[in-house]
Formats: sequence, C-alpha cells, structure tokens
Amino acid sequence: MKPELITLFDVDNTLLDNDHVESDLRRHVRRSFGRAAERRYFEIFEELRSELGYADYLGALQRYRLEHPGDPYLLRMSSYLIGYPFAKRLYPGALEAIRRCRRRGPVVILSDGDAVFQPHKVNQSGLWKAVGGKVLIFIHKEKMLAEVERLCPARHYVMVDDKLRILEAMKKVWGTRLTTVFVRQGHYARDARNRRRYAPADVRIDRIGDLRGSAFLS
Repeated sequence: MKPELITLFDVDNTLLDNDHVESDLRRHVRRSFGRAAERRYFEIFEELRSELGYADYLGALQRYRLEHPGDPYLLRMSSYLIGYPFAKRLYPGALEAIRRCRRRGPVVILSDGDAVFQPHKVNQSGLWKAVGGKVLIFIHKEKMLAEVERLCPARHYVMVDDKLRILEAMKKVWGTRLTTVFVRQGHYARDARNRRRYAPADVRIDRIGDLRGSAFLS
C-alpha cells in the first residue's frame, strides 16, 4: 500500500552547508599546495560542475593529477576529503527537520552526485542513518522521477531543495502530486538571477530549521 506522503530532501546546501565545505577545501589546498594549485584545481572543479551538474571533488582531483603526474603529494588532498568532518557541517535544525517529517511519513534523501564521494558524504554526515538508509543518488535526479516512483511509491511527494531549477523541473513532471519547498541557503539560492529565471516554489523558507514550522507539516 502506498504511503500518503514521502518527503524528499536534497543534501548539498539544503541539509549540509556545502559552501562551507568548499571554502575549507580552498584553504587546505592553498596552504598545502600553494595559490597556483588552488586556482587550477578549482578551475577544473567548476568545469566539471558545468559538465556534470553537480560538484565532483574527486573527479576534479583526478583531472588535476593528470596535469601533474609526478607530484606524489597530491594524494594528501584525497585524504583530506575522505577524512573531512561532514557531520559538523549540517545546518542547524537539519536533523530535527528530518525527524519531524518522519512523523508524517517516510523520508528519503534524493541527491545528485558521483557514485563514491557523495554516498560517503551522506554517510559521514549522519544523514544516511537519519533517514534509515533511504538514500537515492543520481546523476540528474530531476530526470529520474520514474525511478523514484518505482523505488519509493507514494500518493504525494514533498521535495525540499535549494535549487529552483530542480524544483521547477520536478513540478512539471509530477504536477499537483508534488509540493515544492525552496530553502534559501547557499550560493545558488541567493543568486537573484536564478530566483527570477525559475518559477517560485510552493513553500519558501530561509533556513532548513524553519521547516519545523512550515504549513504543510502543521
């Protein structure tokens, strides 16, 4: 029997402050490898983000390594990423928002990302445990809604995300079966051009902790 409601949560800049993670990595690369390495690594990182549609830290490191095949110290960067304290970068109220939504029905992580580092991030942050292992990670989640329905069937969905582009694309497919929640956190959400370019969400909140008081949860 289908549950009445499933709440879907994005990860980066929705539950977890990924801008802070990126800032920390920038400082680490600059201190350990110098400003030239920082500049080139993040040039590759942004190129990959444009190509893939998501942040691929390890993929950028692989490309950077191809340009510097004789530098054995680059492996320290991967160690930094794998050992990063992601649990400390959860937004205030993120876990409480998940707990509150779970009182109304199943909660699922629905994220974009690579097949290695993104699951690691979700696990190390404590989000995997918080949703009871219900985690879906796709390359482009807005294009995988039929698969989401197959794996997590429900009569109605709520999608919580910091990207209006994603929310608009999902709304076009699911229509009234979807309630979209826009969280104004992170650089995408604060970009005024993005807010003008895409349709407004059904619900808008300034912080993920505010989800506790949202109308659809009352």
